[in-house]
Amino acid sequence: MEAAEIPSLPRGVRLHFDKVRETWVLLAPERAVTLDQIGHAILSEVDGARSFGEITRALSEAYNAPQDQIAADSASFLDALRSRRFLDVDA
Repeated sequence: MEAAEIPSLPRGVRLHFDKVRETWVLLAPERAVTLDQIGHAILSEVDGARSFGEITRALSEAYNAPQDQIAADSASFLDALRSRRFLDVDA
């Protein structure tokens, strides 16, 4: 994922707190992905307006971690969601 690309959740996909399992999940029609704390932190920043670079910069500041490391980890995670059609990306 490139720094200028803008990730967004497609129509019908949303973050949801599953009260039964007491964990965050990414819901899509007839599919769900259980999220760990890192996945939830990344997806909480995805708003469809900010670029991937802006998101990784915000995460870097929030967690006091190197932006390049966050970008590499986040890109892998978001690319996996993109390939499964849980994420859209605009150039």
